[in-house]
Amino acid sequence: MVKLKEFIRDLWTLLRPYWRSEERRSAWLLLIANIVLTLAMVYMTVLFNQWYNLFYNSLQDKAQDEFFRQIGRFCVLATIFIVIAVYRIYLNQMLQIRWRRWLTDHYLKDWLTDRNYYRMQLKGNDTDNPDQRIAEDFRLFVDECLSLGLGFLNAAVTLGSFVGILWSISGPLEIPLGGATYVIYGYMVWVAIAYAIVGTWLTHKIGKPLIPLNFNQQRYEADFRFNLVRFRENSEGVALYRGEEDELRGFRSRFAAVVDNWWAIMKRQKLLTFFTVGYTQAAVVFPFVVGAPRYFSGAIQLGGLVQISNAFGQVQGALSWFIGAYTEFAAWKATVDRLTGFHKAIFSTQEESRAGAGPEVVADATIDDLEVRNLDLGLPTGRVLVSGINAHIEPGERVLIKGPSGSGKSTLFRAIAGIWPFGTGQVRQPREFRPLFLPQRPYFPIGTLRQVVSYPAAAEIFSDAQLRDALAAAGLAGFVDRLDEQQNWAQQLSGGEQQRVAIARALLQKPAWLFLDEATSALDEPSQEHVYELLTEQLKDATIISIAHRSALTDFHGKLWELKTEGDGTVRMIADGAPVPA
Repeated sequence: MVKLKEFIRDLWTLLRPYWRSEERRSAWLLLIANIVLTLAMVYMTVLFNQWYNLFYNSLQDKAQDEFFRQIGRFCVLATIFIVIAVYRIYLNQMLQIRWRRWLTDHYLKDWLTDRNYYRMQLKGNDTDNPDQRIAEDFRLFVDECLSLGLGFLNAAVTLGSFVGILWSISGPLEIPLGGATYVIYGYMVWVAIAYAIVGTWLTHKIGKPLIPLNFNQQRYEADFRFNLVRFRENSEGVALYRGEEDELRGFRSRFAAVVDNWWAIMKRQKLLTFFTVGYTQAAVVFPFVVGAPRYFSGAIQLGGLVQISNAFGQVQGALSWFIGAYTEFAAWKATVDRLTGFHKAIFSTQEESRAGAGPEVVADATIDDLEVRNLDLGLPTGRVLVSGINAHIEPGERVLIKGPSGSGKSTLFRAIAGIWPFGTGQVRQPREFRPLFLPQRPYFPIGTLRQVVSYPAAAEIFSDAQLRDALAAAGLAGFVDRLDEQQNWAQQLSGGEQQRVAIARALLQKPAWLFLDEATSALDEPSQEHVYELLTEQLKDATIISIAHRSALTDFHGKLWELKTEGDGTVRMIADGAPVPA
């Protein structure tokens, strides 16, 4: 019961926002329309049930005029039924796409806001493959919610509509026992209830393992797909390493998990299908067997027997709705579990962000300098990486940061940017901060070269002349006529060309504070010197802070900060040859 209450609470957390959102009016109208059409379908089924009685009685009585009259009535009923069925599907699909669109946009914003995506990745929590949860799980969630919800409504209304019909037409069943006669009124109703209860209980016992199996199947499929995409994006590195055999082993291993779990689903599904198909087939003849004594005794005609069979099927089908929907329910439950896990991870990350997890970042409108106070930086494992950093940088300064690999240089940049959640201390950003961070490996969106060079600004902000001048200045004159060419530019450009594109971004956006994290490491030394001369000339007022290993860059910077490891393993900062004061 505790798990059920928790599941209902989590499900309500997923369901509630859309139905209270700015789209609630259209959402509720579409839902009501779907409900009305579902009720209309049930009503049409009741009319068809009545038609069965009249039609088969006309056959038994050999009443030709009545026979053709019932054929005409059937054509009218069938036409109305078709129209209702078509629009029920159409409006259901309309609600599906609107609901999915809203959920996708809502969760994308939550995932991207305050760099929650980055924090979640660093924490290494249970939210595997968030891309799959947004792209695929929300689609399944919406489709299955409407399918199961409207299916349950259909079953409930069908039960309410046909139980009275079945009660009235099944009549009493007389059972002589011990010299007395016992009468069971509406006996077919009680038979249908008993039949459905036994079937539902057995279905749940057989099919329950499908819930965790479906959960794992979605995860294994997403892992396999992600590794294929990752391979495609890093195909050159694999080719240079000649790592095809290792990649093949990895693909086979991950796909083996997909196959093994699928076999487990198949075996369990086979058992469930044996039961559900057998249960359904037995339900075809079961009402005829139970109703035959009254037909052969002359209490009812052939039409009455067929009507009893149809009504019994409707009641039994409604009561057995859970049996037919169990496989879909198992997949839906697994989807809900994955999405609630994703929701909890985002919510937890947002709470940590509001609580100020990690170094405090303050935008101070009263200062011009960038100040770092008592900064300690750690790793997700809890180990302290850098300790006791106190420093400030004045506007227009050029600062070079050096240190051995793994000493925390890039992590210091992340802390200044406000994205590193592990550590303590304070970063005070100045009023005219306007930073631009250039990592060693630039990020390239898939799109036109114009969009790539303008990133993260909108491409429309810059004119063609500005874009061409920036590319030419950065050493990419050969690309100035390809601005509207759409490519996966991360795979089209070499490492050095990618870094030149990042430099072109800096020339376009003219940041007040420019942070370069090994941003020219793929360039040869003459090209690197040219880039820094270019930045110094075109960004005269900008503050430039660089992370680099090459000593040649010292000439382009007025200050040198070094991160050095002390005897206790702690990394501390040395500024211009002297320890930075605590």
